[in-house]
Amino acid sequence: MEEKKTAKATSVAKTTTYKNDEIDLLEFVRAFWHRLWLILLAALAGGVIAWSYSRYVLTPQYQSTAMLYVLSKDTTLTSLADIQLGSQLTLDYQVLVTSRPVLEEVIEELQLEMTYRQLRASISVSNPSDTRFLNLTVTNPDPFLAKQIVDKVATTSSDYIGDIMEMVPPKLIEDGEVPLFKSSPNNTKNAILGLLAGAMLVCGIIAVEILLNDTICTEEDVTKYLDLTVLASVPLREGEKKENRKDEKKKAKASDKNKKKTGKKK
Repeated sequence: MEEKKTAKATSVAKTTTYKNDEIDLLEFVRAFWHRLWLILLAALAGGVIAWSYSRYVLTPQYQSTAMLYVLSKDTTLTSLADIQLGSQLTLDYQVLVTSRPVLEEVIEELQLEMTYRQLRASISVSNPSDTRFLNLTVTNPDPFLAKQIVDKVATTSSDYIGDIMEMVPPKLIEDGEVPLFKSSPNNTKNAILGLLAGAMLVCGIIAVEILLNDTICTEEDVTKYLDLTVLASVPLREGEKKENRKDEKKKAKASDKNKKKTGKKK
């Protein structure tokens, strides 16, 4: 019998702890709704801060792109072997375009105040699928300098590849142009991310407060946390709170007077 009682007690304890561990989604919704003004205010503040940082702190960047075409020989391009060879050479040329000798020559001729590693970090080379085109893109805060660099990299790498590989160098199909619009940062995108970050931060704080709050405030809390049934509740009468406050003030004044009298007697 005792074993059965202990088993029942443990089962009841498990059920109560399970009930206590349940998360009431409506409680979260109510809390978010009551503090909607705070969520909107935090979202607005996050959006303004992110937009201001993107607009006034981050340096605008501009991109200029040049295009090279890879040839395998001077004759016709109808041979399947030539086409396959050109596709394989494209992968090799992607590496040679940003090689150290090419970049150092570009820095020397344009008199750039940067290392070849810094210049390499500003250059991206892409090869559209199933093509023999190479797209060279240079990112720089100066739009005119971005065009000069990409054009110089394209011509210098073409000559360097022709000498090293002893093959027909890539042909410059399209030179770079001076960009009219910045490529980054995107102020609108950053502002939206700031809005979301501010709102999510406040929602997370509210959620943590709800999860850590174990005080009993309503009849539902009694049933939820204590697993007890509320038989009756006594509501406060109108004006009862005011009367209680007046009584407390009177008692406080009376105690102050008594303290003063005892002090004078001494």
